[in-house]
Amino acid sequence: MKIVTCGCILILLASGLSWGQWQTGRPWWYRLEEGKLLLRSGAYGNALIAFEDARRGRHAQFTRMEEDLIRLLSTPEARLLGDSLYFIEQYIAFRNETAAAAALAYLFHRVPRTAVGGSATRALEEIDRLKGFPEAEFWMGEAFMAEGELLLALRQYERAWEYRALLETPGFDTEILYRMTDIHRMRQDYPEMERLANEIITGAGPSGLPRDDLWTMVHLRAAMARLLETEGAYRFLELYRHNNMVTERAHRLLGFFLHATSRDITAVDHLMFAFLIQNTVLIDYVIRRQFDFAFTTLDDLMERVLSRPALVDFMEETEYFRTAFYFSAALYATGRTVPAMQLWTFLAQNAHAGVWGERARRSPAPYLEAAVGLLP
Repeated sequence: MKIVTCGCILILLASGLSWGQWQTGRPWWYRLEEGKLLLRSGAYGNALIAFEDARRGRHAQFTRMEEDLIRLLSTPEARLLGDSLYFIEQYIAFRNETAAAAALAYLFHRVPRTAVGGSATRALEEIDRLKGFPEAEFWMGEAFMAEGELLLALRQYERAWEYRALLETPGFDTEILYRMTDIHRMRQDYPEMERLANEIITGAGPSGLPRDDLWTMVHLRAAMARLLETEGAYRFLELYRHNNMVTERAHRLLGFFLHATSRDITAVDHLMFAFLIQNTVLIDYVIRRQFDFAFTTLDDLMERVLSRPALVDFMEETEYFRTAFYFSAALYATGRTVPAMQLWTFLAQNAHAGVWGERARRSPAPYLEAAVGLLP
């Protein structure tokens, strides 16, 4: 029995498969999906094993591909062909080198041919790069987060971010940034939290442009703030629309944090964007069901919104009334009293604003709070 077991282990090591993969006979992408199911069912330890199997399995597959191609390129005949991938592929077809042909076919299924520039050396480099598996790193981080292991989770998210160029889902890199931001917030590493939240907003998205390109238009942002100050919150919400939900939470988090640290000028801008995005989503939803709807006041909007459970859930998820409360406070702190009082009155008179309405009713005007407890 011991001899058979040792023999199986030797075969396992020689093939580059992990123990979990050898037991199940399943490919790395399948093990990743199994791990997600295990994680959702609360089996965190087994989920970690599955994610580790997926990571090792992918690494082993691309290592074998790399070795197959190196073995072919090392033959005397192939060395005479130089670095030309075109001639190498002709040689592979002529000699019927199935392993090397399969390696290149799988490579070009993953990356465009233009990525290697006709170079066999570049093809090897691309295969080596593809050994990274950001999705597995991310989901290992999720398992550690579920177990309360913040530092271990952070390390996995950082590894996922390092391999972000290999992500197959557009925009998934933003989710990784949010996870890292949340961990730094929980660990009260606020400088790093602030840096990552700003990266979410200004970093390049799938299109290559900043994730919130409207935010980067400084002159337009200043014009928005001027109109808000001079004509009030309702006129502002009547004229402007911005539905970038990708960055809404980052704006909101930065707005809360900057207000808590007495940087109200910048806090106003972030809370202005967060509140605008929130209201744009609500207004667009109403317009899709009532095409002639035109925004006039927040009270009028609430009459149409609060009867719809999906929108109420959205408002709770985005901390709508809390955003309005601190937006009003930050506006008041910077001397923008007209929009500040509009929002404050809206909160004080709204029976659905919860604790934020109660706070607004305690004072005739917005007030500042101590920094403790402001962050979500």
